[in-house]
Amino acid sequence: MNTEYKCVTTVDGIKDYIGDSCIVAFDFETAPDDPYREEDKAALDPAKAHIVGCSFSVKEGTGVYVPVAHRVGTNIGKDAFFAFLTAFLMDKTVIKIAHNIAFESSMAYAKGIVIQAPVYDTICASQMSLKSIYEFRKLNESGLKRLAEELFGEPLPSFSSVTDGKHFDELDAQDEETVRYGSADSDFALRLYHEFNDWFDRYLPKHRYIVEEIESPTAVYLGIMKTNGIPVNLPLMQERKAEAENEMERIRREIEFIIGDVNIGANCSTQAFKNYLYKNLGLPILKTTETNREAADDMTMTLLKEWCDENRPELSGLFTLVQEYRKWGKIKSTYIDGYLKYLNPVTGCIHPELFALSTDTGRMNCRNPNAQNMPRKTNDPIGVRNFIKAPEGYLILSLDFSQIELRVGAFYCRDERMLDTYRKNGDIHAATTSVIFGVSYEEAQDKHSDNYKEHRTIAKNVNFGTFYGLFPRGLQKTLKFKAGVEKSMSECEKILFNLKHGYKGLTAWQEETKADAARRMYSETWLGRRRYLPGIISDNWGQKSFAERCALNTPIQGTAADLMKLAMVAVRRRLKADILKLAITRILAGLPEREWLKPILQIHDELTFIIPEDRLKEAVAFIRTCMEEKPFPEFDLPLIAEASAGPTFGMMEELED
Repeated sequence: MNTEYKCVTTVDGIKDYIGDSCIVAFDFETAPDDPYREEDKAALDPAKAHIVGCSFSVKEGTGVYVPVAHRVGTNIGKDAFFAFLTAFLMDKTVIKIAHNIAFESSMAYAKGIVIQAPVYDTICASQMSLKSIYEFRKLNESGLKRLAEELFGEPLPSFSSVTDGKHFDELDAQDEETVRYGSADSDFALRLYHEFNDWFDRYLPKHRYIVEEIESPTAVYLGIMKTNGIPVNLPLMQERKAEAENEMERIRREIEFIIGDVNIGANCSTQAFKNYLYKNLGLPILKTTETNREAADDMTMTLLKEWCDENRPELSGLFTLVQEYRKWGKIKSTYIDGYLKYLNPVTGCIHPELFALSTDTGRMNCRNPNAQNMPRKTNDPIGVRNFIKAPEGYLILSLDFSQIELRVGAFYCRDERMLDTYRKNGDIHAATTSVIFGVSYEEAQDKHSDNYKEHRTIAKNVNFGTFYGLFPRGLQKTLKFKAGVEKSMSECEKILFNLKHGYKGLTAWQEETKADAARRMYSETWLGRRRYLPGIISDNWGQKSFAERCALNTPIQGTAADLMKLAMVAVRRRLKADILKLAITRILAGLPEREWLKPILQIHDELTFIIPEDRLKEAVAFIRTCMEEKPFPEFDLPLIAEASAGPTFGMMEELED
């Protein structure tokens, strides 16, 4: 590999290299702070690490490495460098390229720097490009070193081979291998920028737009969220942990009184427990696993309880206890131990990882811990949501897109009844109640009318599956296990018959969408996010049926995900200029910048922030403007963002407009 990499220790040297280039790749090298030198992965934690060096590349095969905090060799002056870095990362005329810009954003934000668009994340570009005729690259296939070898035939040395057990700040700043390793990351990020954009322009131009205008700015936002973290109430968590352990022990003793010394394990799903149910007790096998073995999941426990209610009533209580035991077990393992495992002792927060491109539709997912799956307030016996607590003098504020997937579905299918309901700010659940039960819209809204609660419950469940190809049996199961409503197969068939005839645009759109997907072998969102579906022409009914559901799901759920990401981008883009200027002022003064509006979490259709109590009205107006703005010219339905706020995530109250 013929390269021109050099070490630069002055701001003038950086400027001389960059010149007037408006496309610049950059990369940080980091190392743990002194108290965390022995801690695994501390170098990746902004609360425990510092920037050791930064590289830049403006021309393929070239780059400069700027040592900032090496313990051996000569470093650039820190104040001068961070003043330059702040101006560079906030320059709206320069395309700033990085491989995994969420990490760079996280480290920069810890220094008070908000990276401004235009930005380009080559790890996002990798995940939006095809590795084969029908498959996009996954995150674990998008590492810089893997791509360098795969796309350019250039093997890059590993971090461990260069550092040989040392931290990066222990390497000689001017050593040729140090400079080569640091500079190569920026150089190859720049090469990937050109490589992927050439590919997009040739094969999938819309994906280039999505990478540049949606995914890369979203990655910056995710880095900011990760740095901020989610503040938690540690004493409450410890108190609830003891409560959960006591409840589990009590229930375990009650189960043992019924079944003896059978090993039930942590979740009542051991083979010994299943043998006891199906062999010792002789209970019927009402559900099996994919490998055709006896099931013991929650649905099975519900089915067995119902069977015992009629045939072995003396055993019904056992299954009630099992479900209680599992509920407390999940609370303890997922929401208490699971959160405590990731509690950062420096910040007092948990800092979950959010991934923007790990699902086929573009929806985000979360891990370490999964903070998106907290129980709803109506099913939260110990107040898990109260674990998330704002600091004194602050509030937690959330804005939630109201019925975003239903609105997107109405936009797609162009059914006049649906469109009219949303244009008039009507009640879509009442409209669907009217359609499937043949009552007037006014009666469907009347809380005192006969069967109001049941009809509305059914309508809600129908609505949330309406666009994805509901079948009678699937509706029957959904109503029974999610809504607690028993309906016969013929009743479910009638509901869906009425739905299709009441919303005439729906059926036409579904059939047209499936036919288009079968012809093109893919489905896509309005902005062009593509999902390949080769199974849609399969002779296997199961594969074909699944692909057809995906063909219906992708435009709606994927477009809704795009709208959420556009809202996140708008929040960053539209922050007031004086806040951004304040960031620069405080950096120059050596002070960390903490904007008053701190994003901390994204859950499905909801954005969550920490704000000062006295900025509530201003924050709601600002975020609502970002979320409700027209996402693209063709979208002709109003978007509604509903706000709620409170001292904890579990004590939030809806705010009046």
